[in-house]
Amino acid sequence: MKSGFVALVGRPNAGKSTLLNRLVGQKLAIVSEKPQTTRNRIVGVRNYPAPTGHQANGPTLQGQVVYVDTPGVHKPLHRLNVRMVDSALETLAEVDLVAVVVDASEPTGGGDRFLLDVVKRSKTPRILVLNKVDAVDKRQLLTRLLDHEKEGFEEMVPVSALTGDNVDRLEAVLLKHLPDGDPLYPEDYLTDQPERFFVAELVREQVLRQTRDELPFSTAVVVDKFEEPDPKGLMKLYCTILVERETQKPILVGKAGSRIRAIGTAARKELEAFFDSKVFLDLHVKVKEGWREDDRMLDTLGLPSRKRR
Repeated sequence: MKSGFVALVGRPNAGKSTLLNRLVGQKLAIVSEKPQTTRNRIVGVRNYPAPTGHQANGPTLQGQVVYVDTPGVHKPLHRLNVRMVDSALETLAEVDLVAVVVDASEPTGGGDRFLLDVVKRSKTPRILVLNKVDAVDKRQLLTRLLDHEKEGFEEMVPVSALTGDNVDRLEAVLLKHLPDGDPLYPEDYLTDQPERFFVAELVREQVLRQTRDELPFSTAVVVDKFEEPDPKGLMKLYCTILVERETQKPILVGKAGSRIRAIGTAARKELEAFFDSKVFLDLHVKVKEGWREDDRMLDTLGLPSRKRR
């Protein structure tokens, strides 16, 4: 059987997180229309059963793929962003295969060129994933494929992570290029992230969706208290949403608390679906100036610096 690590690498908004969720069959990464939504590396494990008729004579699995979603590669403006980009680039040397996710609906630019050059220097075998093909015509797609024909990719696969179009073909290609080996994790293993991480992320997803301009990028969510379900099946979660300036707090809270209530209601529904439990969610907003430059806070948020890896 096949087993190994596959990094999903690309520019912000290329659709890596949507693709991860599609590949593992469960929502592990939050998704929004805003760039730089993903801040942490997220591991998702997918087991592929052996074809029917082969299981009696060999392993029950055709392969196990450990997908690693990474932050988008971009020009960093804060220590937060530096750590995000470092996390993505360091992953290149730690995996067996790199899936370079490119937005096929956008013209190739300097950011794509930088990404492709960095990936090429890593020496790790790579597959080009042209995503969002549902938003382009066939002639435009052919042009993009021809543009990347001499980039040294093992293979190029057009897909739509949103609709699932051709994702099965991508999975077959990734399995083909992984090394032979035993499973790296038990068959029921899904991710390396703790439950607290998903609480913070699902709250932050709603902050991203319900705010605009600079505010989404200058917010973070910290889980203050996590209570397992009580005898009645009620889980109690207490979180703080950080902002950088006093003027941002009333915007996030909204008139008479309308926005923070809307964020809380939407996040609670997502959390109840994720944990399959009733959830009480308590949200507070706190001003912490310059948190994006605060190394201790970035450590707390699970973004270790390069020197500490």
